[in-house]
Amino acid sequence: MSWHLGPLCPFDIESTGVDVENDRVVTATVARIQPGRDTQIRSHLIAVDVDIPEGATAVHGITTEHARANGKPAREVLDAVAADLADALAAGTPVVGCNLAYDFTILDRELRRHGLPTLEDRLCGWITPVIDVFVIDKAVDRYRPGGRKLVDLCSHYGVRIDGAHDAEFDALAAARVAYRIGQRAHMPTSRLVDLYADRKYPDRLAKTLQSLASMTLTELHQAQIGWYATQAEGLAAYWLRQANELEHLAGRTADDAERETRLADAEDLRRRAETVTTDWPIRPWREPAPTLSTAGRTA
Repeated sequence: MSWHLGPLCPFDIESTGVDVENDRVVTATVARIQPGRDTQIRSHLIAVDVDIPEGATAVHGITTEHARANGKPAREVLDAVAADLADALAAGTPVVGCNLAYDFTILDRELRRHGLPTLEDRLCGWITPVIDVFVIDKAVDRYRPGGRKLVDLCSHYGVRIDGAHDAEFDALAAARVAYRIGQRAHMPTSRLVDLYADRKYPDRLAKTLQSLASMTLTELHQAQIGWYATQAEGLAAYWLRQANELEHLAGRTADDAERETRLADAEDLRRRAETVTTDWPIRPWREPAPTLSTAGRTA
């Protein structure tokens, strides 16, 4: 049976921001889709111990006051989420989502922050199998113009999304996208060529999609590791090219303010490029550097 027809474990997190090292989980959903059975959904709201920025509230609609009035303690929620994910993965059920390197990593940092076993601890180091529609879509349809956010993928693959940036809706929508990708992988070449008739090389795209059909979950997981690394390296190289261009333009302008702005933007891009990691589906944990107060001094 193809991977898109078997059990799936949709997973999504909404948070206080996009910094996986320092931001906090606000909501999380872990669902279980079993063919022929009702979908089981476990959604959680955390009574956050930090204020939710207005920008984050504008995205997912949850205020600090609402979270604290209606949420549960972070430690309780995080432990339940990690336990559900570990149970699914240990049973061979793939966790499916969109840009899961973010979700797995912020969960990992929150578990460490609260002194709980990480997902890797619970699984003896192996977070597998995983289906990341963000990674797969970029790999099989590399040159498609437009965005790659979940709402963009839903539009491209004809999937409904009941409410973007809601952990439950996003998790289920990602699972639907994975199913549609699997469906297309099994389409006849002629049908795929017709579907992508507006593209420059529809026959090549058809073959790339069809290559997914014969993959086992293990093979698909391993393929995503390589695809993600290539994509991350490409993003870092793109940012460095932009930084070089900004520095070149800065050297040609006589306006001091404009020069400083371009140089500052270039520096920011270089910093972003340096933080890119090729690890997937989770970014490696690095112990924080000791401070003077904890490291001690030598005479």
